[in-house]
Amino acid sequence: MSIAFTIVTIAAALWVGFSAVSVFTRAKWVVEPLAAYGVPASWWTWLGVAKAAGAAGLLVGLFIPAVGVAATVGLVLYFTGAVITVLRARSFSHVPFPLMYLAPVVAAYLLGLSG
Repeated sequence: MSIAFTIVTIAAALWVGFSAVSVFTRAKWVVEPLAAYGVPASWWTWLGVAKAAGAAGLLVGLFIPAVGVAATVGLVLYFTGAVITVLRARSFSHVPFPLMYLAPVVAAYLLGLSG
């Protein structure tokens, strides 16, 4: 396991964890767009749980690689779904936001493959 993989994985987990906390605390800059995209408020907590589980899974994956792979797959699916949701809402200028969370997850995974 390379130091770059470890650092990027921890950074990705913290970044996704921050996103989960933002949903849990109903940060205005998160929930207003969710409402505008048509995501029901009843889903928000579960979306936060999914992000938190993914972030935790990335960290556990540093010690149990299969868990990290599962977390990566889950987060890639989650943020791909987020991109699709934003596109369906025709909020094209918001597409970069889910990609900002997806990119470090994918980067950590690719570093893990190369290490």
